[in-house]
Amino acid sequence: MQYEEVVMGRRSIRGYRSDPVPKALVRDVISMAMRAPSSLNTQPWNFYVVANAPLDRIRAGNVERNLAGVPDSREFRSHGAYDGAHRKRQIEIAVQLFGAMGIERHDKDKRQDWVLRGFRQFDAPISVVVTYDKSIHGGDIAPFDCGAVTNALVNAAWSRGLGCVINSQGIMQSPVVREYAGIPDDQVIMICVAMGYPDEAFPANAVVSRRKSVDEAATFVGFED
Repeated sequence: MQYEEVVMGRRSIRGYRSDPVPKALVRDVISMAMRAPSSLNTQPWNFYVVANAPLDRIRAGNVERNLAGVPDSREFRSHGAYDGAHRKRQIEIAVQLFGAMGIERHDKDKRQDWVLRGFRQFDAPISVVVTYDKSIHGGDIAPFDCGAVTNALVNAAWSRGLGCVINSQGIMQSPVVREYAGIPDDQVIMICVAMGYPDEAFPANAVVSRRKSVDEAATFVGFED
């Protein structure tokens, strides 16, 4: 694919085929992603690629603990609830997704099942857990760099025929993820990415989020019109 085809065509994939993804293909995707820039070339990121039985254990543990009301133990700081324009955009994509999936506002069972899909890593055959070195924990630079490499990861995957969704629900119960993914204590769990071959029959996969315009997002200083 051309670069423009990747960035303009990519969308978040929330339904996957059960086909296994070859390890060599994932290695290729990660290799491309690691061309992402990082502060002073520190490259703080690491990847734990989880599939099969270990991933099933993470899914089960996430669901069990969340249904039991175990508090969130994600290892990054949260800003709390969104409001204003950010909340409006959050609601807008939820309306798009629920509409595509035929989930009515009053249907609590289907709404809960949709939330549980996130805890289950959207039933994807692979979860890529992105971590960074605890030795540089405490500042904002390492999480920023992990954001850059995660963006590169989902775009690289798309260019190779794979779909992804960046999923903070999947690492909500970090002790479960740490145990079954074999993540050592010298790593901070930043985010996870569900990955696999898109199921084209899954309605939510056709949803394309609406983006604010360049005029809303960008301020040009010192240019002549």
